[in-house]
Amino acid sequence: MTFSLSAVCPETGQFGVAVTSSSLCVAARCAFARAHYGAVSTQNITDPRLAPRILDLLADGFQAQEALDAVMAVHARREYRQLAVVDRYGNTATHSGSKTLGTNAVAVGQGVAAAGNLLSHVGVPQAMVDGFNAASGALGDKLVAGMLAGLASGGEMGPVASAGMVIADKEQWYIADLRVDQSERPIEQMGELWEAWKPEMYDYVTRGINPETAPSYGVPGDE
Repeated sequence: MTFSLSAVCPETGQFGVAVTSSSLCVAARCAFARAHYGAVSTQNITDPRLAPRILDLLADGFQAQEALDAVMAVHARREYRQLAVVDRYGNTATHSGSKTLGTNAVAVGQGVAAAGNLLSHVGVPQAMVDGFNAASGALGDKLVAGMLAGLASGGEMGPVASAGMVIADKEQWYIADLRVDQSERPIEQMGELWEAWKPEMYDYVTRGINPETAPSYGVPGDE
């Protein structure tokens, strides 16, 4: 009931995950990234505890496959889980357990991994990777492009109901954390949110780090 993209930008070092699902509020439990270290999508019959464990290992110096293998080795219900991992070197790793739902598949490229279940066909993840790689611009632009390519390729068997995207940069908070928690067109609306957020994104970083130089909010009363 989910398809996702996890990626790293080699120019900026940013990590991001974009995800959509027929379930509500998907990004709240499936999309994880950590500045400097990696990005993880944990999905299918989702255990949100798995991604932070993998990110902890990436922070300790493990590479993507090593971290995923270590966590899955001690996870008693790994047959239910589907994960995609990208590390700081652009390495990728994926896991689709034997009880992953419906038609499921993964696809990877340098610094990008796509995974999905209950798909309309097995080629959807590769369409997402191709769409991501064909796009230009910021990491968020490429993630949105990849998700739209997956949707255009057929997406899930049924309609999706929610979408979201997180991007981690140099700070310990997400510079983008965008959610469309219930909608008839969540991926498109996520793209619209990204276009609105992108010009203001770094202003909020400045407000956090150096408020003396931060721009005004541009709202009534803030002159």
